[in-house]
Amino acid sequence: MSEVGEQVRDGRLVGGRYRLLERIGSGGMGTVWRAFDELVDREVAVKQPRLPGDPEDEAFQRAAHRLYREARAAARVDHPSAVAIHDVVIEGELPWIVMELVRGESLHELLGRGRLVPAESARIGRAVLGALSAAHAVGIVHRDVKPANVLLGPHDRVVLTDFGIAHIQGEESLTASGEFVGSLEFIAPERMSGTGAGPASDLWSLGVLLYAAVEGASPFRRTTVESTLGAILAGEPPEPTRAGPLGPLIVRMLARDPEGRPGAEEVGAVLEAVAAGKDVPEPTVTVQDAAPDVEPEAVAIVNEAVPQAELEPDPAPTPGPGSRRPRRALLITLGVLLLAGLVFGTVLARVLGTDSWTARQREGMKAVLFLPPQYRLLQTDAAAGSRTVVYGTGALRVRLTEWDKAADTPLAEARALGRGMANPRYTRTSFRGNKDAILADATYGQSGVPTRTMALVVRTADDRMYELRVDMPKGTPAEKQGTALFKGARARLTLPESDPVAILR
Repeated sequence: MSEVGEQVRDGRLVGGRYRLLERIGSGGMGTVWRAFDELVDREVAVKQPRLPGDPEDEAFQRAAHRLYREARAAARVDHPSAVAIHDVVIEGELPWIVMELVRGESLHELLGRGRLVPAESARIGRAVLGALSAAHAVGIVHRDVKPANVLLGPHDRVVLTDFGIAHIQGEESLTASGEFVGSLEFIAPERMSGTGAGPASDLWSLGVLLYAAVEGASPFRRTTVESTLGAILAGEPPEPTRAGPLGPLIVRMLARDPEGRPGAEEVGAVLEAVAAGKDVPEPTVTVQDAAPDVEPEAVAIVNEAVPQAELEPDPAPTPGPGSRRPRRALLITLGVLLLAGLVFGTVLARVLGTDSWTARQREGMKAVLFLPPQYRLLQTDAAAGSRTVVYGTGALRVRLTEWDKAADTPLAEARALGRGMANPRYTRTSFRGNKDAILADATYGQSGVPTRTMALVVRTADDRMYELRVDMPKGTPAEKQGTALFKGARARLTLPESDPVAILR
C-alpha cells in the first residue's frame, strides 16, 4: 500500500481522463489523490472510496450512496470557502469524486505545531462559517466540521471540504440504527440524543474547532470513547483561558441546548471583529428587552449596574445556575458505546455520575437534587406554596427552592436574588425543555471574603418555579469547587416533568 506523499509511477487512469499522481491524504471514507486531468490539462484532487464489505451488502451500499451525497451536497454549495466539485465518475461500481486541488495543509496539521492566536482563529472560523451558511441556505448540514476537514491554501484561503456525511434536508437519513458517523469529539450532543442535526449542530462543532484552535486541544477529547462521550453529554468544557475576546462566544456556542447557541449572524459579527482587531459588537437583544417569545439564541449575558450594597446573607447561603442535561442521553450513550464494546454499568456510572452523586429529595418536594455524599442537610423551610432545603460542607452551600405557583417570571426572581449584589449577570437559557429559564451570577458582601452566588431559575409548563443556588467564597480555592458543584448539580437536577425512567427508554 502506498504512503501519503508517495509518487505513483505510470499512475492509474480513472474515468478515462484523471491520471493518479500522488497519494495526499487518507480518511475513514477513502484516499485522496493528486491527479492530472488530461482533458483540460489541470491538476485536481480525486477521492477514491474505501468501503467495507461486499458490494451486495447493505453497509457497502449505504456507504456508496453516502459518497454520492457528498458530491451532490458539496456541488450545491456556492462559496469561496467550500471545496469546488468538478466531476463524479464511476469506477468499479463506485463513485470517485473529482474536486479542486487545494495546495496547502489542513488545520489539523497546523494545530499539530501549536495553538493559534485568537485573531487567526477567528479569521479561519469566519471562512468556515461562510461555507456553512451557504450550505445551510440550500438545506445542507455538514455534520463533520473538524480541523482535518479545513484546508488552508495559498493567499490565506480557507476551504471546508468533506461533505461525505452531510445531511440534506428532505432526504432520509442514511445512518442505520446503531451506526454513528463523524468524529466524536466534534459532534453536537443533540445528534447523540437522537433529536437530529440542524444548523445549530454545525455551530457547536465550529465552537469546538475554535476552542481547539486557541487552546491547543479539544475541550471534550478524552483517552477513551466512553469518557469522550461522557464529557460531551454530561460534562462541562473547561473555560477557555487563551481565547481573549473569543472566549464568551465560544462558551455560548458550546451550549448543550441548540436554542441557547448564538445564531450564525451573531457568530459572524464577533469573528469578523476579532479577526480585524476591533471591539466585539454588543448583542443586539438583551435580557431586559427580550419579549417572552424571543428565542434564547438571540439573548446574551447582560451586566446590570446595581448599586454596591451588601445583601443580608441567608442563614445558610447556597449554590446556583442552570443546567442542560440531555433527556435521552443514556439511550444514545448505550447505542454508541455498545458498538465500541463498552460495559453498561460503567457507562451509567461515569456518564450520569451516579457513582458519586446521590439523590436528595425531601418530603413534600417534587424536584430531586443530586449532590456528592459529603453534603449534609443544614436547613429546611416551608411556607405557603413553597419549600426550601439547604445542604452544605465547609464553606459551600447549596439551596433548592420550589414554588407550587410561579408568582413572577424567572428573570424577575433572578433580579430579586441579585438585588444589592455587585455586577449581577443574567442569561436567558432553557432547561429540560422549559424555555423560560434564567442563569444568574453575582457577588455580595463587602467585608472580609465576598461571596459569589450562582443560580438557575426555571418556570415549568405547569407554572411551577424552581431555584437552584450555590454560594461560595469568591477568590478562594473553594470558588472553583463551588462552580464545579453548581454545574454538576444543575446537570443532574430532576424536575417533575423529567421522568428518570424515560431516560432508559
